[in-house]
Amino acid sequence: MRFTYAEALCDPAFLPPLARAAEEAGYDSFLVPDSLIYPAESDTLYPYTPGGDRKFLEDKPMLEPFTLIPWLSAVTERITFTVSVLKLAVRPPVLVAKQAASVAVMSNGRLRLGVGLSPWPEDFVALDQPWEKRGARMNEMIEIVRGITAGGWFEYHGEHIDVPRLKINPVPDDPIPILVGGHSAPALRRAARLGDGWIHAGGDLGELPSLLDRLHELRAECGRDGDPFEVHAISLDAYTTDGIARLEEAGVTDVIVGFRVPYTTEPDVQTLDDKIAALRGYAENVIART
Repeated sequence: MRFTYAEALCDPAFLPPLARAAEEAGYDSFLVPDSLIYPAESDTLYPYTPGGDRKFLEDKPMLEPFTLIPWLSAVTERITFTVSVLKLAVRPPVLVAKQAASVAVMSNGRLRLGVGLSPWPEDFVALDQPWEKRGARMNEMIEIVRGITAGGWFEYHGEHIDVPRLKINPVPDDPIPILVGGHSAPALRRAARLGDGWIHAGGDLGELPSLLDRLHELRAECGRDGDPFEVHAISLDAYTTDGIARLEEAGVTDVIVGFRVPYTTEPDVQTLDDKIAALRGYAENVIART
């Protein structure tokens, strides 16, 4: 089992010392979220909070992942950075490939790229991308990002996206793991067919077993059940050693743990010392005993 430390919507100045502390405590990865804009008007619901409220994001700091990770990688040596998840469907895939390759090279391969759709039409409007056919476009985008970051000449001629013959330099020595996020039926199929793994978004934690069962079924249908595949999950079981064993048995490879509920409109009152003490306590009581 690998362990990912999650902290979001806190003072950005806390992030480098938190990354260092997580690395020193024995965590394998540091979670990096993505959020683009906060619209003045919206009636869209957030799928992972009770009632769909998204006000917890208003005026909360969240740095752009491809900008943040080089900052954090410069003050650490071993810990990887898991983007959860990049809103790929509203970004140009060739640009994402260039950004991801650059970050992977700068961090010596310490990037796991979680990707997903944005749940909000306002993101698509703000970035001048069509809402329609977004899932089909994203399927092509995953193939494009993977193909370009592999190095050498690449071209793609899909139903929705056309990329002329091109290549970029530099690219990382090893492939960038692409983890597909989302709980919907199309998202699970996308992860099973195209992903190097799946990343759980939280929400109703009681749904996790059924999501894992369906994911395993879909991978078998795609003939990929024997391939390496990462499963990153949020679960209350992650907070005990017995629970970790149950998650491993269910096929989870990485647990995501945090020590504060970020889905609140209230300001974050935890001090940096509070956060470091919490992550160290978990490391001593769980990571060191598994």
